[in-house]
Amino acid sequence: MVPIIEVKGLNHYYPNGFHALRGVSLTIDQGEFVAIIGQNGSGKTTLVKHLNSLLRATTGTVCVKGLDVSRRKVSEMAQIVGYCFQNPDHQIFCESVYKEVAFGPQNLHLSQTEVDQRVEEALAAVGLLQFKDRMPRELSKGQRQRLAVAAVLSMRPEVLIIDEPTTGQDYRDGIEMLNLVERLHQSGHTVLIITHDMLLVARYAKRVIVLRDGQILLDGTAREVFGQSDLLRTTFLAPPPITSLAQALPEFFQGTVLSVDEMVEKTLALLRKREEVLRS
Repeated sequence: MVPIIEVKGLNHYYPNGFHALRGVSLTIDQGEFVAIIGQNGSGKTTLVKHLNSLLRATTGTVCVKGLDVSRRKVSEMAQIVGYCFQNPDHQIFCESVYKEVAFGPQNLHLSQTEVDQRVEEALAAVGLLQFKDRMPRELSKGQRQRLAVAAVLSMRPEVLIIDEPTTGQDYRDGIEMLNLVERLHQSGHTVLIITHDMLLVARYAKRVIVLRDGQILLDGTAREVFGQSDLLRTTFLAPPPITSLAQALPEFFQGTVLSVDEMVEKTLALLRKREEVLRS
């Protein structure tokens, strides 16, 4: 695998003196799907804002595609790292869906033909092409979230960061949003999501990084991270309910269970084994 993000010894102090990140080091390979989790104030958003130059390191280094982010402008990094804010209304400001998605490419001084192509491509990817002449405020919260993603996609970044992709959405809209993110990942994007929804982490994330007090507490697959439930609870997070249920029944379920379907399969296997024992 080829590293696309390399963070070494990252410390960040806010102007009020708060030490938000404490010597964070990590590497993310091209094409990974990573969930960054932790309680409020653990440093999640602070960390990802260093990846596109929205924040600068107090000490330490951040490199994306071999570029020292501290030496790059936000406008330059936006073509490599796309960042979707937790609240899409903090990001959307144009009077039409088309203009919102076209804003970034236009600032790259692309031809009108290229701008139109990027807008149509991005809106089609998020299922909003038929709304391109609408005003953003006419869209639902879930649609505005997808519009924010489209505005980022029009810059054709290789890395996509989405902060709380399901906040303020019902379960169906949340699943649709994560299905979109999964499709973008499968199309080649490196994806980082920040979320408090452990069910979605278990379902979608291929790697999970847990932050606590500005430091990395855990880093591994969802199965590995949720398998350390006692340590995870020190961050005031808990594994998905189905995982906790399986962990409460170790005599029946070995290893970490991540989904209802997986528990059903394991339960059926146990029943078949018991039936074989009774027949013998």
